[in-house]
Amino acid sequence: MIAVVYTNVRRVIMKGSVKMTSIRLDTKLADDAVKALGASNRSEAVHMALREVVALKKFKQLMSKYGGKLKFEAHG
Repeated sequence: MIAVVYTNVRRVIMKGSVKMTSIRLDTKLADDAVKALGASNRSEAVHMALREVVALKKFKQLMSKYGGKLKFEAHG
């Protein structure tokens, strides 16, 4: 089932702000994401998932650029 989810929040999160928007979501998938991510609602799950996707993309870019080129030394 697909539903339109409305968020009605205006607050500052990190560098941006959250604004009201509507998106079509597979409600079963969204509910599964809520459980998998430990979110309290669908909106929070979407935010968590988006942050993870962005972080993963940045990590992959760093690994492509520096993978195998860095040296680490043990402390002690």
